[in-house]
Amino acid sequence: MPLLSFSQHNNIESAKKLTTFGFRQFFGGIVVISGTINNNTDSLNFILDTGSSGISLDSTTVEEYKFKKEISDISIVGIAGTRVLSFVKNVTLKLPGLTVTDLDFHIANYEILSETYGVKIDGIIGYSFLRQYIVGINYDSLKIEVYSPGAIKYPRPGSLLKPTFTRIPIVDAFTHESRKIISHYYFDIGAGLSLLMSEKFAKDSGYLRSKRKPVESQVEGLGGKARMQLTISKQLKIGPYSFRNVPTYIFEDPNNVLSYPTLAGLIGNDILRRFNVFLNYPMREIYLQPNSHYGDVFDYSYSGLNIYFIDGKIVVGEVIENSPAEEAGFKPGDTIFGIGSNFSNNIQKYKEMIQSAGQKLSVIVIRDEKAMLLVLKVRSIK
Repeated sequence: MPLLSFSQHNNIESAKKLTTFGFRQFFGGIVVISGTINNNTDSLNFILDTGSSGISLDSTTVEEYKFKKEISDISIVGIAGTRVLSFVKNVTLKLPGLTVTDLDFHIANYEILSETYGVKIDGIIGYSFLRQYIVGINYDSLKIEVYSPGAIKYPRPGSLLKPTFTRIPIVDAFTHESRKIISHYYFDIGAGLSLLMSEKFAKDSGYLRSKRKPVESQVEGLGGKARMQLTISKQLKIGPYSFRNVPTYIFEDPNNVLSYPTLAGLIGNDILRRFNVFLNYPMREIYLQPNSHYGDVFDYSYSGLNIYFIDGKIVVGEVIENSPAEEAGFKPGDTIFGIGSNFSNNIQKYKEMIQSAGQKLSVIVIRDEKAMLLVLKVRSIK
């Protein structure tokens, strides 16, 4: 494929490819890579996350491998709360073909992420790693390429963004619902959604002055779970690329993790996975190239059913009031035995099936050691 150079700067050496390795893609577009730390040979699962201001390890992973903890006076804020940080310091991270030394991992509890995705999530790789390299994410081949900093030629056709870089890249985006607004958003490949907007921004800007009534939903993130309103934006435009009828979460954000009024919210990976992306933190650039997923249909389904993988079983967590799940008779604690003819006990497959807007799904659940057949009528928010 022809290449077009954007990052050729005087007196800067060319970037060199250091390694290429595969990744797994989970629900919402989440990118999970495998690696080892220090002298341990066990493979660990890390979420790659531009929305993370550092790098972290799950608390149970720290306990299992008996890593030394150091308590700090630093706090971190996430969508579900604030917590004080402890660290595992001077860690060596080994990815396929690449060794990164002298990393300080903060410690977090990622039990909810492991339950959400059905695999043990051992940590999150963010700014502390990304700032050192040029990282290309190819969602067509499910491959990641890592380059040394330097002048690089990006594949075309595509578009170069020049975000504001703190520890999390910030991009400008155009949104349209009841009115057209250009605002600043976090560029967050670790968020398994399309668009998340601060409720204060939505109210102050008049963004929600439309006849469409949001529905209550929930997302999982740093620190736990958070209730949100789910609606649709008529349009989202990032760079020259425009998307219509984008599912949008409206978040009350009591801890102001979205930094309103500086920012309006974040753009997540159900948008960003539609591009093959180059994250060039050293040059403060991001390059987007539309890929084979660019025209994928958005998820407009609404079930109000939250499920988790706990102790080898798919378990119903929260059932949203007045939702299709409540109308079908689901109760927290139900174990899902199968959906339709699928008895795989695979939470990723079951979540995909629950995305079937407008469909009736036959769900077998176990409650009080008895099997029950429930019929879930999945609504559409569109």
